[in-house]
Amino acid sequence: MDIVLLIGGLLLILVGANALTDGAASVAKRFNISSLVIGLTIVAFGTSAPELTVSVVSALKGSSDIAIGNVVGSNIFNALMIVGCTAAIVPISVTKGTLSKEIPLCVLASIVLFICANDVLINGASHNSISSSDGMLLLCFFAIFLGYTFAIAHNREENGESTIKIMPIWKASLFIIGGLAGLIYGGQFFVDGASGIARGLGVSESIIGLTLVAGGTSLPELATSVVAALKKNPEMAIGNVIGSNLFNIFFVLGCSATITPMNIQGITNLDLGVMIGSCVLLYIFGLFFKKRTITRPEGILLIACYIAYITYLIVG
Repeated sequence: MDIVLLIGGLLLILVGANALTDGAASVAKRFNISSLVIGLTIVAFGTSAPELTVSVVSALKGSSDIAIGNVVGSNIFNALMIVGCTAAIVPISVTKGTLSKEIPLCVLASIVLFICANDVLINGASHNSISSSDGMLLLCFFAIFLGYTFAIAHNREENGESTIKIMPIWKASLFIIGGLAGLIYGGQFFVDGASGIARGLGVSESIIGLTLVAGGTSLPELATSVVAALKKNPEMAIGNVIGSNLFNIFFVLGCSATITPMNIQGITNLDLGVMIGSCVLLYIFGLFFKKRTITRPEGILLIACYIAYITYLIVG
């Protein structure tokens, strides 16, 4: 029954996120909002909606390790597995701006989360937690990131025809309402299923969050990046991964912690360190060796790093 809840919940989340994104984008386009702005806001939110739904629902149900493990595990999956799979298909060219600004910003976001999650180490507290004030701080960083993103896009012209379909208002409204319902109910089913599986297998919720939940909620990013690689547009994968990782830390955890403080039990500094290290690895591969290109051998190495990490979690 738990596996049915897990799979059914994930399907509801993915379908709901897609419907909500299409409906909201259609409404925005009807009011002459540019495709670029829609992409930077509504579409970006749509691909992070699964992580947001699962983390908020988990936090509200007291499953903090699933909420935090989902974000940390998703970011590790994005940087190692998604970039690795994409580079293994087609080498990824990294732009100068991405290498000098976006990837370092992703490393900074990971370090900020490491600091917020280490109350015992830094303040000598009795336990680690991400408090409501930490959540508001992360949301402030998210606002700065959004401002930076719009500043970059301000003078950029849109290329090509818009792919956003304009629906009748009633249909777009139905998509938005149905999408929200799918996210809400799917999130509840998914978290209940994941928690049940953890109890049934006798493993911690943190491991389930770092592996099963993280991989499931990262499916939209994986699908987008692999399709982009197959269409000979692999550089989209880096932007997709960096944007998703920043959304996850600043927005998803920011919202979750602001709504309800989250105690950290099973998520360790090793997990947070792997998250930081995965971003640093992207920077090193982009900067050195074949400059500003993540090659096939480097992509395979990223995949191997992810497999080694997951193996350690399960065996250790």
